[in-house]
Amino acid sequence: MEFLLQPNVYTTGSSNSLLKLLDNMWIKDHVLGEGTLYIISGFANYNGGVRFLPYFTNHVHTGGNIKVIIGGSTSQRLSSLQIAEALLKCGAEVFVVNRKRLVHAKCYGYSTNSDQELVVTSGNFTGPGMSQNAEAALRIDPSNTHSIGFSWEDLIEKIFSQGWDIYQLNSSDIVAKTNPGWKLLFDEVHSTIALDENQQTTMIVTLSHSDTVRIQATPGTNASKGTQYFWLSKGTFDFFPALTEPNKRGIKNTFSTLINMNYIDLGITDSSRVTFEADNNLDFRLGTGALRNTRIADENDLALISRINEYDYELRIIKQSSKHYAHLLKYAINYIGNFGKRFGYISNNELKTILDL
Repeated sequence: MEFLLQPNVYTTGSSNSLLKLLDNMWIKDHVLGEGTLYIISGFANYNGGVRFLPYFTNHVHTGGNIKVIIGGSTSQRLSSLQIAEALLKCGAEVFVVNRKRLVHAKCYGYSTNSDQELVVTSGNFTGPGMSQNAEAALRIDPSNTHSIGFSWEDLIEKIFSQGWDIYQLNSSDIVAKTNPGWKLLFDEVHSTIALDENQQTTMIVTLSHSDTVRIQATPGTNASKGTQYFWLSKGTFDFFPALTEPNKRGIKNTFSTLINMNYIDLGITDSSRVTFEADNNLDFRLGTGALRNTRIADENDLALISRINEYDYELRIIKQSSKHYAHLLKYAINYIGNFGKRFGYISNNELKTILDL
């Protein structure tokens, strides 16, 4: 049994987020290919599931099953085309419930011939729900699901006996999309809907030696070689667009997306790749190649990464000598790794007020 309140607020176990809790239950503590994994969530998007997609695929290929029930609407952004397509490609059974705000339950777990586990949570199967929203979650272990008489099979049976408007999507229909259920899902890649105000935020991150060594390097030297990137938090699924591009080389699973980065200090806009290392410590990396050899940032300076639109971002460097440095550093309250690197968030409006002082 384990309870948590994220992000990094309170936990009775080893999990500091819903993402980590599900990672432990489905991947660390569960036998691959055994039984059925379950997802019930009113909201779902690609970055909510991207961590688990390689495991889901392997689970099905080795004999397991996955059942997913998500909410859908023609008038609201509940669940996305991209996560539904991805889950179907993994081999999951995917069902969409059509009724505004009907599926408020968020339940995850698995069942085997001998065990049942259940996570009851306020966190949806979305990037924010997995990591940064203030969500609570309770993991109920097999002995306790047994003692209360819980059964995943009975729960799913009762859901389908309610007479709700439910559509089962089919992997053979991904291209044509003739099933009306597809019309209940929103397109998070080609959407033109403006960001909500709470998504118009700036990530404040302290820069480490590995972030800045190529920025400070002289062109042509060994120090200048390699990819220039900023190392970001493992929990930034909610800060970037859908990471729908899988790696095309190597055996390690990575997922990435391209964003437009306006380098305010350089006066240029360039394409930047955001990469999630699904098989390598779950790191996020932001490509910042335009900064190479510019000597514009030193170790312990601040990088301000502002989300302006779905795919449009701005990047500013705040030097330690800046009058704004101490004030902005206070927002970087979360640690990344074990070397003192920190990050946090501030609204774009509040950031503008500070920078105008």
